[in-house]
Amino acid sequence: MRFRRRTKLEYGLEQIDIAPLVDVIFQLLIFFMLSSSFTYHSSINVKLPKAVTSDLIKQENFVVTVTEDNVLYLNGDIISLKDLKKSLSTYKKDQPILIKSDRRAYLGRIVDVWDLCRNLGIDKINIATDQNN
Repeated sequence: MRFRRRTKLEYGLEQIDIAPLVDVIFQLLIFFMLSSSFTYHSSINVKLPKAVTSDLIKQENFVVTVTEDNVLYLNGDIISLKDLKKSLSTYKKDQPILIKSDRRAYLGRIVDVWDLCRNLGIDKINIATDQNN
């Protein structure tokens, strides 16, 4: 008597149920999305004046920014004119300073910063402009 061997696999081993796998993947995705931290870089919104005859600056500069509300920033931090004078007095005189001024800022405020730099002996003062026409 010959018996036949069962070669057929039982139900459940023929296919892998991927529904639990998809659930785990979605849970991991949600976990990583919620646990990651998003950093926002704050920037100072300044519309530079346009100039046809501007040059590119290749050196690292101290950046003094004057916004349209005439608020002074030194390298991204709000600063007063007195504190700017203190900070620039310790500055190396041979490195250039870049003044980024909004086109709607008062010229008097820009001249105050320029004059402050000249009084401290800083000769290399640049004004940032936009080359786009």
